[in-house]
Formats: sequence, structure tokens, C-alpha cells
Amino acid sequence: MLKIKFKNLTINKGCCLVFLVVFFLVSYNFANWLTSIRSDVNSLVFDWETSIPLWSWTIIPYWSIHFMYCFAILSAKSEKSLKNIFLQLFSAQIICVSCFLIFPLRFTFERPAVDGFLGLLFDLLMAFDKPFNQAPSLHITLLVILWRFYSHNPSTVVRYILHIWCFLIGLSVLTTWQHHFFDLLSGLWVGCFCIWLWPENGVSPLSNKQSPKQYHWGLLYFSLFLISFVMAIYLHGLGLCFLWLSGAFLLVSANYLLFGSLGFGKQSNGQFSLAVRILFLPYFVIMWIYSRLTSFKNNPVDLICDNVYFGRLPSRKTLKENQFISIVDLCAELPINYFVGHYSLIPTLAMSPLSVEQCQLAAETIEQYQKNGKLLVCCVRGDSHGATAAIAWLLLTKRVANLDEAIAKLKVSRKYIVITKQQQLILKHFFEQCK
Repeated sequence: MLKIKFKNLTINKGCCLVFLVVFFLVSYNFANWLTSIRSDVNSLVFDWETSIPLWSWTIIPYWSIHFMYCFAILSAKSEKSLKNIFLQLFSAQIICVSCFLIFPLRFTFERPAVDGFLGLLFDLLMAFDKPFNQAPSLHITLLVILWRFYSHNPSTVVRYILHIWCFLIGLSVLTTWQHHFFDLLSGLWVGCFCIWLWPENGVSPLSNKQSPKQYHWGLLYFSLFLISFVMAIYLHGLGLCFLWLSGAFLLVSANYLLFGSLGFGKQSNGQFSLAVRILFLPYFVIMWIYSRLTSFKNNPVDLICDNVYFGRLPSRKTLKENQFISIVDLCAELPINYFVGHYSLIPTLAMSPLSVEQCQLAAETIEQYQKNGKLLVCCVRGDSHGATAAIAWLLLTKRVANLDEAIAKLKVSRKYIVITKQQQLILKHFFEQCK
């Protein structure tokens, strides 16, 4: 993981800003120059885009992002905040410029002349911005990052003004005839990716130090990435929507191969940030449908004993009907509905077994929470990880004599549970430690 040390906040704000600006000017202009002399530059534009009007006044919000960019660096209130926004902006520039060099695109519309002050702004823009460097739109990528950065303002009025102005900036890339629609969508994805890579209130997936274990699942999701990517290229047009799906599969593959559950970025309240929801939305939808289709024969939740219930991720209806006091959540890949009460997240990949340490943590948390009243232990389908946690709790608290008895007791309450041989070995090792 990249390490940056800041000794003097004021001095380093200036250093960071100068570095980013110089890097942008050098790399962006180099990509522009190189693309201008290439003969293999294509365009990606939908037919309906010819009806997008040229609103010359939107050059003002278009230009304003440059001031927002500089002020974001200079207004960072802490070393952590400065480091975070620096890494996000720097990553955005590296990714976008790399894309410009690998698969350059050209803007196709001929903009008519604009007079007066607005015309001057267009002339200044075109002095360094050529009709290349289209997808992903660096303007939109930076906008996503800056929008997120400024949205923490405590004033409701300021936030409303911010949202309106940022919307105008996003619209302006189309109405100033600077970008095509695909550039906007791809820029949105890259912006969310940079936020996911360097989360403000979380831990970067790059900090995961665990050795990769789930190679077969990682390769499976990588294969799905390749299939969906080829489909997007082959179908073209609206088929480009498959790029969103392929991007989600690529990130899931990376999580199983490299980042672990940390890569999904599930927060301590059971929710995901907006950026993560956008990146993984196709996968989240598939996982939710899969979880419901494969568990519809089971009850949403079942009582094990002593106020402890076990089931799948609860719906709003399930939470309302059961009035749980506490929840222990073993799922890393889907959000939980809004819950008021004691909530503990032990994120685990759907196709990975719980470790001995996770079994210990889950068992201790269940024992602590169940004393307060009704407790739900849940996972994606309510058949595996939650079952493992419940078994670990039964073993830790000596409510059963051995692993076989724990599994049998759980099956009395919930007939369909899945405890793999690998998970059984881990539970046996855990039980030996409990003695």
C-alpha cells in the first residue's frame, strides 16, 4: 500500500496541489498530442446525442470544477483528509490518462462559434483541450470525487446548493459539446472506483494482508468478467451496459483473489457507500435474487435456543415482525436493511469458510448479545456462515458436548444447513481451543 507522510499540513497542501497540477498538464497534454498524430482514433456516440443542444452558458459550471479541485486540496482539515483526497485525485488522473493512451476516442460534433465572454471561456478551454481524451471523462471522474468530498458540509442549505451546482457541472460536459454520453458513464464508474480504492471512512482494500485463498472462485468470476466484456464489445450500442456488469465481476474476482471481504467495503452499520453501490450494483442484484431463489423453501428465521435466531439477511417485514434487539451479520456482499439496535458485522465472503478467529469472535458476540433479548444470526442465504457462527456459539458456551451434537441441534431448528468438510475441520480446531 502506498504510504505518504505529511509533516506540515500547510506546506504539504501546496506541494500536493503543485504536484497534481503539473502531473495533469504534462500527462494530459502528452495524451492529447499522441492521440492527435494517430490514425486509429475512433468515436463512440449514440444517434440520439445529435439532439443534445449547445448551451453556451454551461461553460461557466464546466470551468468551475478547476476551482473546486484546487480548493479541495487547500481546504483539507487534517493530514488524513489531505492524504485521502490526494490519492483519489491522483488515481483518477492515472487511470483516465492511461485509458486515453490505450483506447483513444474523438469527439465528433463541430461546435459553432460562441461570442462574448462565454466565447472567451470556450477559447481558453480549447487552447489546451483538444477533441480527444474522451472516455472515461476525467471531468466527470473528478466531479464524482469532489462532490463526495464537499458533501460533508454540515449546512443543509450549502449541501443543496452543492448538489445543484455539481449536477450542472455533470450536465455541462454534454451541453458544451465536450463529451459524448459514454464518456460520462465511464467517468462516473472510474470516480466511484477511486473512492472505493481510497475510502474516506474505511480501510483501503489494498491494505489487506491476508494471503489469497479462493482461487477457483476468483477465476470463475474473472471468466464471467471476460464473457460479459466480450458481449459488451460484440453487441455494441446498448450492449455496452454489459461493461457495468463486467466491471462488477472484475472487482468481485479481485476480492476473491486479493482483497478478501475488505474489498466489498461493507460499513459497520451494514450499509455500503454510494460509490460502492454503483460499482457493485449488478452483482448485488444477482446475489440478492440468488439468495432468495435458493432459500425460499426455508423460513426467513428459526429459533435455535435462548433468544438466538438464525436465518438469511432479513427483509423489512422480517425485522418488523420479530422485533430483534441485536443482529450478528456474517455477510460481506449484501447490505442489511436499516436496523435500530445492537449490530455487529463479521464480513465473510460467500464462498469462503469462517476462520478460527472469526468463529471465536462470532461466538463471543452472540453470547454477549443474546443476554439482551432476541438476537438474529444471519448470512446471505441463512444456511452456511450463520450456521457456522451458531455452532461455534453452542460449542463455546458448552450448550452441546461436541461438533456432531451441535450440527444435529441446529438441524432440528433449521433442516437445510451447509457445513463443508473444510468448515468442519476449522470448527473442530476451534472446539479444541475452547476446551
